[in-house]
Amino acid sequence: MAATTSDAGTRRDFLYVASGAMGAVGVAAAAWPFIDQMNPSSAALAAGTTEVDISTIQPGQQVIFKFRGHPLFVRRRTPKEIEESKAVPVSALPDPLAENANLAANAEATDANRATKPEWLVLIGVCTHLGCTPTVSTPQMPQGEYGGWLCHCHGSQYDTAGRIRKGPAPRNLDIPVYTFLSDTKIKVG
Repeated sequence: MAATTSDAGTRRDFLYVASGAMGAVGVAAAAWPFIDQMNPSSAALAAGTTEVDISTIQPGQQVIFKFRGHPLFVRRRTPKEIEESKAVPVSALPDPLAENANLAANAEATDANRATKPEWLVLIGVCTHLGCTPTVSTPQMPQGEYGGWLCHCHGSQYDTAGRIRKGPAPRNLDIPVYTFLSDTKIKVG
């Protein structure tokens, strides 16, 4: 029996669709390596988070770690530092916002919004004025008037909650996203 024109058209349509589908699969298979190479490398993903051991940090001490190429200040505050920080009204601060990536952008810069656990303060150690690294105040070497950090380049002074108190810096020191994995370990990022 001879093929009719409707049968030939159906076979031809099937061959067109099948050829087009195979071509699309071939293009996708060839393009995938180019698309996949745009993903971040495993080294970049590993640098995106940092686990910090805080077990050896004593009250009143700060340890500096590296996080995404910047200094990460982890400070174990004393009860006196916590009380002094809590006593500062938000209305007296040049920057009333918490600048805490763990909270809403409009959260106030209260001590509770700056430190998840009052004893521990985790900050990005970059002055918000021109990107310098402020130095920490210690009883042996006081820095500034507020017991926190002093940026020697232009005189910005931060309190024990990392809030700007005096100087040209427009914002409080930034707080990165972090969580406590245990009582002695923090995951940042």
